[in-house]
Amino acid sequence: MDKGKMLMIATGVIIGGLAVLLVAQGNPGNMGFCIACFLRDTAGALGFHRANTVQYVRPELIGLVIGAFVAAFSTREFKSRGGSSTFVRFVLGIFMMLGALVFLGCPLRDILRMGGGDLNAVVGLAGFIVGIIWGIFFLKRGFNLGAAKTEPTSAGGYVYILTTVLLLVLLLVGINFNPAGGGPLFFSTTAPGSLHAPVWIALGAGVVVGILAQRARLCLSGGFRDFFLIRDTTLLLAYGGIFLTVLILNIYLGKFNLGFANQPVAHTNHIFNFLGLFLVGQCAVLLGGCPLRQMILGSEGDMDAAATVVGMIAGAALAHNFMLASSAKGATYYGEIALIAGIVIVSIIGWAYREVDA
Repeated sequence: MDKGKMLMIATGVIIGGLAVLLVAQGNPGNMGFCIACFLRDTAGALGFHRANTVQYVRPELIGLVIGAFVAAFSTREFKSRGGSSTFVRFVLGIFMMLGALVFLGCPLRDILRMGGGDLNAVVGLAGFIVGIIWGIFFLKRGFNLGAAKTEPTSAGGYVYILTTVLLLVLLLVGINFNPAGGGPLFFSTTAPGSLHAPVWIALGAGVVVGILAQRARLCLSGGFRDFFLIRDTTLLLAYGGIFLTVLILNIYLGKFNLGFANQPVAHTNHIFNFLGLFLVGQCAVLLGGCPLRQMILGSEGDMDAAATVVGMIAGAALAHNFMLASSAKGATYYGEIALIAGIVIVSIIGWAYREVDA
């Protein structure tokens, strides 16, 4: 095995170990790291939705952005760019978050849930893979959102970073502009939003994951896409490392619980576990990366990816304000309708954005 693949496996092992550490330090079960869940919690903390059980500024995401930015900047990979159907990417971000919140987790958390013994995550992974194959169907027929343009200055790319730093300041200082009504940040007093690792441990873990994810170009949808298109398994090795590390550590710590029932922050509605990550996989292929990859690309100056992340935040707000997000009881009636509509709408976008001469 060459050094590149060995490095990829080592990256997965480190990230898997940090995910288990974060749960041991207070994060919800099987939620050491979840882009969708953490964006949802952060959206709630900012008051974008008022589901009081999922409101907390997750330092892991702040650390992720900072770590990825440092890694990109230090290797001269930071470059401000954008203009590739930005609003369409914003909309796709909304639908990607919708799929994740119906399933209750992003692709990274799906792997972590599998490592904890949650068989619902296996159903979700199957849906994710089929969604990726469906997205590849559009790629092969010429799907293209257009090329991004590099800006003459890097000013635009820094907005994403500075916004993240501002959020960190608000979290650490605890500024309260509205003592009577709360805010600008809101925090859950009940699970799962009230469950979290200490700020500095979470922030530090996020920085490490951000650096590793940026250098390794981690992306689960990209891993399966590359496998199906060119039979390249490089990216999948990292996720194999994550899974095995989490599995071994959970067994060692007595946290492994094999089965469908009684899993933390999960439900047993198999159809919508499958369809939830199906929509995530479909959107990820059309966007060029899963939720984790979009966060990292934004940290490299990609303003289109940053717009996608904002779309995910908007999607989290919509999902909870309109009762679309699932709970431990399963998918909601409105969530089921919205999810099926999302698959149809994203498919229409995939067909509409074919190159004319393809």
